[in-house]
Amino acid sequence: MNKIIALWAVPRSTSTAFEWMMRQRGDLECLHEPFGEAWYQGEEPLWQRWKSGDRTTPGLTLESVWEDLQERAAKGAVFIKDFPHYINHMWGAEFLSHFTHAFLIRDPAKTVTSIFNKWPDFDEGEVGFPEQRALFDLLTALDGAPPPVIDSDDLLENPHEMVRAFCDAVDIPFIEDALTWDPGGDPSEHSWWDGGSFHHNLANSTGLTPQKRRYVEIDAAPERVKQVHRRMKPHYDHLYRHRIRVGH
Repeated sequence: MNKIIALWAVPRSTSTAFEWMMRQRGDLECLHEPFGEAWYQGEEPLWQRWKSGDRTTPGLTLESVWEDLQERAAKGAVFIKDFPHYINHMWGAEFLSHFTHAFLIRDPAKTVTSIFNKWPDFDEGEVGFPEQRALFDLLTALDGAPPPVIDSDDLLENPHEMVRAFCDAVDIPFIEDALTWDPGGDPSEHSWWDGGSFHHNLANSTGLTPQKRRYVEIDAAPERVKQVHRRMKPHYDHLYRHRIRVGH
């Protein structure tokens, strides 16, 4: 079985753009939040805001996702982008040993306000920073060294060097051509959530570049959103200290 390259992110962290870049390589089978699909709409959803009558998918469970991933990895190289809070009850040394781990972080002032823009009634348990930090710390303890961490702003400001550093860290070749693509792609082909509505900007993009904010700034956000930001920021700061730096 090949090790599964896992990018552990949080919602609204430009992780789907990173995934889109990985798809351009052509040498990896790339999966979009496979554990998330089961967490949100499997036959036994764990989503905090799920209610009776919401969509479910018979036969789809976190366990069935894991079995499918192992089958795919037995046949070839696999990359997944997913969120640690979907599977924090599954963490164990044996399970985690099947992955090559990396982390993508983003300033919670940007992620939390973006989540609020999409889901004004979001639950704090969907934000994911505490679980991301907990997994990072667990892997650091198990492996004796921290896994690689990429900050979204660093990635978008210097994609060439940051992606090269990521590839070195997870032991795959750097493919420069993957950093750009033609506009008009359809991320909804790979997204199980809401027809890919979260990824309209990505469909019109041509590569990894900084994006203009089109949603509320944290200082103008409702107090509940500010409070969530205050609770998330220490977890982000913890990983930020370990981020990959280039050009130093």
